[in-house]
Amino acid sequence: MNSVNPYQYQLKMLEKRITENKALVEDPELGELARQELAQLEEEYRQLQAAAAQLDTDDEAGSSGSIQITNCIIEIRQGAGGDEAKIWAEDLLRMYLRYIERTSLKVEFLDEMVIKVKGKTEVALPEAEPENGSTLLSAYDLFRFESGVHRVQRVPVTEAQGRVHTSTASVAIIPEVKKNAIEIKESDLEWQFMRAGGAGGQNVNKVNSAARLTHLPTGITVSSRQERSQAQNREIALEMLRGQLWEIQEEERAAAMGEARSAIGRAQRAEKIRTYNYPQNRVTDHRINESWYNLEGIVEGDLEEVLLTVRSRLLGS
Repeated sequence: MNSVNPYQYQLKMLEKRITENKALVEDPELGELARQELAQLEEEYRQLQAAAAQLDTDDEAGSSGSIQITNCIIEIRQGAGGDEAKIWAEDLLRMYLRYIERTSLKVEFLDEMVIKVKGKTEVALPEAEPENGSTLLSAYDLFRFESGVHRVQRVPVTEAQGRVHTSTASVAIIPEVKKNAIEIKESDLEWQFMRAGGAGGQNVNKVNSAARLTHLPTGITVSSRQERSQAQNREIALEMLRGQLWEIQEEERAAAMGEARSAIGRAQRAEKIRTYNYPQNRVTDHRINESWYNLEGIVEGDLEEVLLTVRSRLLGS
């Protein structure tokens, strides 16, 4: 709620006048006039209260803390490194899926390398957190800091000489926001439809069901091809765009308010956040300068300690 609502002073003055008129209602000379004025003042007070409440609601709708984000979309793209980068992107997706299997979260495939994670799950907070213990975290709250470039250093299966290669994949965490949270003008959208290809049956391969959407003002491009119907893929593309636009809006709002961590949670694909070093059995998160020596386990889905440590340190920074 707003700390200073411009209607508060007027409301206090009306309250004072209402109290004064109530005291005069039984007066033989002024009672009738007081009753008439009292009815008018009380109506003004109700209208002003409604306006003040709406102002508070509008302010809260513009703050990151007021919109409760539960679900999120995880999108993974291969980066530099050729075939090994493609394998690494698939490994990252498998890592997240393996972890999700251990929780009460639900997963839905939106595209070959795009999933939606839904619901909440109980986790044990790190010892560093003041309220150490079990708590429920939403999918978005759990994965939001995974956005960025994930780099792997290992000997590819296709490497005959045994040399260590470096490959990358980028992860974007996109919040699922309600339709009314972001206004998207149809005139700002450029749609392309094409045959999806790949798995999915003859309909997917023969009909222009895949959708690619470009938001002209920002240049953001999203695509969806998993569903059999063009209409479904359009909705998924719009959902992904809506989440990215919401994050941009939140970043601008935070910057305007002077918040130091305005970029936290944004899908900064160019930011290198983590390295998975197979020769040294080490996973390092560069944002918090923390390493874990359980690489195989982490890649197999033993991810909770990493997720919660990063979340705790970044939120506390």
